Amino acid sequence: MGSYPQTPQPEILPPAPGYIPTPQPVRRPRPSWAVAPATYLLVGVNCLVFLAMLLRGVSLLAPTSDQLMSFGADRAGDVLILGEWWRIVTAMFVHVGLIHLATNMWCLWNLGMLAEPLLGSMGLLAAYILAGAAGNMLSTMVNWLRYNPDWVKYHELVVFPGGAGASGAVFGLAGVLIVLLKSPRLPVPEPELRKLRKSVIYFAAINFIIGIGTLAPGIGVHIDNMAHLGGFLCGLLFAAPLVPRLGSPRKLFTMRRRVSVATVVTLLVLFGFYLEQLPG
Repeated sequence: MGSYPQTPQPEILPPAPGYIPTPQPVRRPRPSWAVAPATYLLVGVNCLVFLAMLLRGVSLLAPTSDQLMSFGADRAGDVLILGEWWRIVTAMFVHVGLIHLATNMWCLWNLGMLAEPLLGSMGLLAAYILAGAAGNMLSTMVNWLRYNPDWVKYHELVVFPGGAGASGAVFGLAGVLIVLLKSPRLPVPEPELRKLRKSVIYFAAINFIIGIGTLAPGIGVHIDNMAHLGGFLCGLLFAAPLVPRLGSPRKLFTMRRRVSVATVVTLLVLFGFYLEQLPG
């Protein structure tokens, strides 16, 4: 066989005396708040509401029912009799003491940091608000049916238990993650996705069990599992039409997110019309 001519290699010359290389720009890592601004915004708003409560003299550890209601907590009679539907939204930013706030914000921060890259910032805000509203609406319905209006005079609104907290919205984010972490589009090794998904499922299951446990006689604190269930189911529904933002074409993701928001909003409006018929 014949030999092929060798390609000449370029000669590398040493830098000239006094030569100063051009400095290359250093890419600084983005701060975590810039990666997940909606998560930090929601945590901040919840904390600011609690701070405002403290400045108005609300108890740090054990607020009274009246104090919570004055800041927007949810109660079936106030919503369905007085028509104060805004409580369905405001209640998810009101907390029953420091421990309640701290545990909910810890869960919100962890789930939000995981969910926001998959949903986008606007998607996370929508999922939080819609799931929180769904949880509060289901809780309102169950409390109304549990305390039969035939036994209660309409003006005795205090007989209905009040509800507050971000946990319904947090359970909604758990529902979203359980669906989206199943997607094959995500640029993450499958074993890691399975681990993350299992941890979210365990989180939801354990907290549901804890909520059931607080129904036992003699337990001073009662967790509103209906708000958790409503938020969780809403999260599953919200995520069903979605593809995760990571690994998906932007146009496809945006279109599916709009479908998700429109679908859930429509169902919640219809549910609201149904709830309005209950007092009559």
